[in-house]
Amino acid sequence: MGFLGLGYRRPLAQPADREQNVESQQSLDSYTSQADLSLKSSRSSASAGIPDALSFDKIIDGGTCPCEQPMTIRDFMNYLIYIEHSAENLQFFLWHRDYMSRFHSARTSDMVLAPEWTMEQQEECFTKLQKEHRDALKRGPVGTANIFRGTDFEKRWVMGPKATVMEKSSHVFADSNPFRTPPMTPSGDSGSEFTRTTTATAMSYRSQAQDAFAAAGIKAPFTIQPFREEMDRVIATYVMDDAPRQLNLSARERKQLLTALSRTTHPTAFRQVARSVEATLRLQSHPGFVRWSICNGNAARVRFADALGGLLVVGAVVAYVLLALSSVPRGYRALPALGVVLGVGTLVAALKGMCVVLHGMHHRQVRPWELFVDEEVPDGEFNGGGKLSGPSKGSFESFGSSNSYEEQPWVVRYQKRNLVRKIFDREVWIQEPALRSIQDTIFVQAMLVAAVCAGVLTAVFVCVPGGRFY
Repeated sequence: MGFLGLGYRRPLAQPADREQNVESQQSLDSYTSQADLSLKSSRSSASAGIPDALSFDKIIDGGTCPCEQPMTIRDFMNYLIYIEHSAENLQFFLWHRDYMSRFHSARTSDMVLAPEWTMEQQEECFTKLQKEHRDALKRGPVGTANIFRGTDFEKRWVMGPKATVMEKSSHVFADSNPFRTPPMTPSGDSGSEFTRTTTATAMSYRSQAQDAFAAAGIKAPFTIQPFREEMDRVIATYVMDDAPRQLNLSARERKQLLTALSRTTHPTAFRQVARSVEATLRLQSHPGFVRWSICNGNAARVRFADALGGLLVVGAVVAYVLLALSSVPRGYRALPALGVVLGVGTLVAALKGMCVVLHGMHHRQVRPWELFVDEEVPDGEFNGGGKLSGPSKGSFESFGSSNSYEEQPWVVRYQKRNLVRKIFDREVWIQEPALRSIQDTIFVQAMLVAAVCAGVLTAVFVCVPGGRFY
């Protein structure tokens, strides 16, 4: 790629929670109402500071440089796990895309039991939920308590409207791990043990899904529908409260999805949720990922560059003053301009997360979770170059445990790392041409700002009369 132009701006910083930004929420709402998401993404990428070579679709489909980091789908997953803490969106997105492909390619006779969830049904469900919400607001908690008065639920309702559901599902999440396999009686038949384990796990998913339907006040669905066991796993992993990869859904969105899943396993049942998740990935996570990837140094290195740039500027200004007070010819007063150019350029680049020294070599520092990967990853987890190209394989599994990383060994080891080692951590070459072009553009912008500042200061100190104090 070539130079992106002096008017280039990085993607705007995205809020961590879409509810914290009204404009962002409106963009998501308008985006999810569009049918052609890819077209809208390609049109908005350039204006958002993202070149076409780094578009969302290119990253997801592997269109970026696959050799090394930092712009592959694995790096995107790393960003969502360790920085944005929303990897469940990408995991659900990848699962849903694969599920649509598998569902439409299936040719079994039971597929007729999973009809399409039409837009009319979706709108009808949405209208019904809105009406229930308005009626609940009118009725209030007193009216609800009157309904349960004189029944076995009266005491439980006083304790809390969710007490019944919690009592029913408390055994499921006793160890906060819904994927724990219940203990079994030892047996010498390993095949039967595997069968019992699989059956017990499936029953655990089924139990959790039934709890989710019961909590939403929805009748449990038919179990003979195709892919029904997979739907149970989806509900237990992404949909129900306290799920290990719970999506950021409102209560109304969750109930609407469960209503659709109670009637069919067709991919259209996820229509609204899938669009919302994809909109979040495209309009928030993806711009944030590109903005974060532009930074070629860690926080310690960038702060060090900031301090170094500030010292250069202060030193140059002091030199200007000393030369102006001396009796040297006026031409010598322009010499500190070099320090101003270097200092201001370093400061401006550091404000955008870049270290000019690393940029001069087109290097970036290795991320904290990549530093100790050679010691922590077992054999067979490496790519052809002998290095791990991203997060563990489990991050790309559709169903698994939560995305928490606080207990991973590298966290403690990196915290104990001294400041000097963090500043001069290992470096790798940036192979993605589009990312290098963005960094080149930012570097040129920083140097132009530095040149203007140096020119102004030089003109001022050259024009003032000399002090001739020494």
